Amino acid sequence: MDGSGEARITREAFDALCAAELPFTVSFGFRLDSIGWGSAVCRAPFRADSIRPGGTIAGPILMGLADFALYAAVLSRIGAVPLAVTTSLTTNFLRRPRPADLIAEARLLKLGRRLAYGEVTLLSEGEADPVAHVTGTYSIPPGAVT
Repeated sequence: MDGSGEARITREAFDALCAAELPFTVSFGFRLDSIGWGSAVCRAPFRADSIRPGGTIAGPILMGLADFALYAAVLSRIGAVPLAVTTSLTTNFLRRPRPADLIAEARLLKLGRRLAYGEVTLLSEGEADPVAHVTGTYSIPPGAVT
């Protein structure tokens, strides 16, 4: 694979893949805002039922959105490979997100033949300071990276 280019999956194809294979992402309302070569920006619309005690958005929503965004970034490089799966996800919560849409900015840092590694910055919409920083590794099925 060359070192740059257009994403190997379109927004429409990614949305269709998620609707068919990952229906929980639709239930959570996760959306892909944009996708590029090794990057993706995703959104979780604010929902009152995502608030936990203390008035903050629940951690599983943040982690789920980060995983969703990293999956999009991985597929931007390898195409529609449903069996690319998370092998690790490390989340550092930095500050309490405000009651607003969450934005996930994902970036692939390394793509090998069997593993992909990336990072995600999570923000409350309209805020410059991140609410969480996430790193993750994906396992790539044999033969998916050419």
